[in-house]
Amino acid sequence: MSVTALNKSIFLSMVKLLRLEQWVKNLFMFIPAFFAGVLFDYEILLKVSLGFFAFCFAASGIYIINDYRDIEADRNHPEKCHRPLASGEITPMQGIIASIVLFAAGFTIALWTDVLFFSILLIYILLNIGYSYGLKHISILDILIVASGFLLRTIAGGVVAEVPISQWLVIMIFLLALFLALAKRRDDLIIGLQSGKLMRKSVEHYNLDFTNACLTMLSGIIIVSYLMYTISEEVTNRLGSHLYFTSIFVMAGIMRYLQITLVENNSGSPTKLLYSDNFIRFTLLGWILSFFIIIYFQNF
Repeated sequence: MSVTALNKSIFLSMVKLLRLEQWVKNLFMFIPAFFAGVLFDYEILLKVSLGFFAFCFAASGIYIINDYRDIEADRNHPEKCHRPLASGEITPMQGIIASIVLFAAGFTIALWTDVLFFSILLIYILLNIGYSYGLKHISILDILIVASGFLLRTIAGGVVAEVPISQWLVIMIFLLALFLALAKRRDDLIIGLQSGKLMRKSVEHYNLDFTNACLTMLSGIIIVSYLMYTISEEVTNRLGSHLYFTSIFVMAGIMRYLQITLVENNSGSPTKLLYSDNFIRFTLLGWILSFFIIIYFQNF
């Protein structure tokens, strides 16, 4: 292999190591500004965008640490064995150096953007490092930490945009993230049952009956929380009384995700489903468009 081809291969492997497709999760930072109806204010959009990239860099750094810690376990996983560190495309030292650079970039942007935002990002990183170094092996706590990551992204978005966040929105985001994390654990459980190997230590304390019951419970609470959010006095006074119409998309999206999880047994990666499942994509697009029209065009 030529030097040029080798460098290109390393570059592509390094890009793969960053898991750019997972950056979509950091779009949760835009939720507070979007719901407040100020997303397209130039200064707010710029600040939230900077915060978005700070979280992206930090998240990629955490993914690398997690991959480094799980090299041996990932080699036994049917999909994760192709990750750069598990496959040997990237050496552990290269991965650690990349992680340090990413953390430095994320901290620099965060500190320049807002001190409180920097604090939230630091909490997010420390929490996830703790997750990588053992907390993920504690059942229930593992999914609570994953869900907390989405909640911190949302709170950070509100801090950067300087907009209030409804208590119902906080509850709904946390429950939705918990729902997705639990669905992923169920997928790990299915893979473990099929292969005879546990994908995670914490999965020992899960079973299909437990995960199915929790998913069903959470899906109902999420829908109720969303409805309560759309009809709450705080929201209706600020954004109008028609937001409850958007609940049809929320219900359809959750029902489809339950179908994928419980019927098709294919809920391993919410991000992959977002990219691949047409029903989920159209439902999300319909929700965004309906919300956008109601909030941003209510005075026309």
